Amino acid sequence: MNRVKIFFVLVSTFALASCGSGDKSNSNASAPADTAAKTAASAQVQTILFFGDSLTAGYGLDDPANAFPGVIAKKIDSLKLPYKVINAGVSGETSAGGNGRIDWTLKQKVDIFILELGANDGLRGISPTETTKNLQSIIDKVKAKYPAAKLVMLGMQVPPNMGADYVNKFKAVFPALATKNKMALVPFLLQGVGGHPDLNQGDGIHPTEKGAKIVAGNVWEVLKGELDNPKGTY
Repeated sequence: MNRVKIFFVLVSTFALASCGSGDKSNSNASAPADTAAKTAASAQVQTILFFGDSLTAGYGLDDPANAFPGVIAKKIDSLKLPYKVINAGVSGETSAGGNGRIDWTLKQKVDIFILELGANDGLRGISPTETTKNLQSIIDKVKAKYPAAKLVMLGMQVPPNMGADYVNKFKAVFPALATKNKMALVPFLLQGVGGHPDLNQGDGIHPTEKGAKIVAGNVWEVLKGELDNPKGTY
């Protein structure tokens, strides 16, 4: 079984296991060595949570595993790194919607939190001030629940037809939040993909499978610096 498990649903199942009374004569017996080793290895696996919209969810792709979080998950697995990837992307999500569901999502333990929201705000012309407020609230909730978690911001931009003033203010939201909250920053998630018809689906917004690989590369260049890498394998 791969070390990396990709989850493309928002529902997390928490199982509570209880120990039976069993034979008292065996109550003090130690667990087999292999079981203990597997338990220890499992405890060391860290969770990377991608929290975003349709770009994260893989809208329009035949297999959501081909969205950029899935591509990164395969990369991590190929390197045999002790991380699992959870894709918490919801198509159509705005920053306000993300702020509304983050508490529930954080029931899953998070070691690295990757925030990809705001694109739908921009397409709807929502005030950058409002987007900033919602994204900061999400970040605050992650910090409060998992203060040791590493944070990564994925920057977004909007098309020039939104007007120069709006375009500039929107673009500035992401680096400003990253600086304020000491987050690693991917300046523009869709760098090398946005505006390239051959790398996008018919809507001109969502990457194709080929485009998603480029997007994953943009994220990986920043994310790999946040991973524990004692062996120096990448």
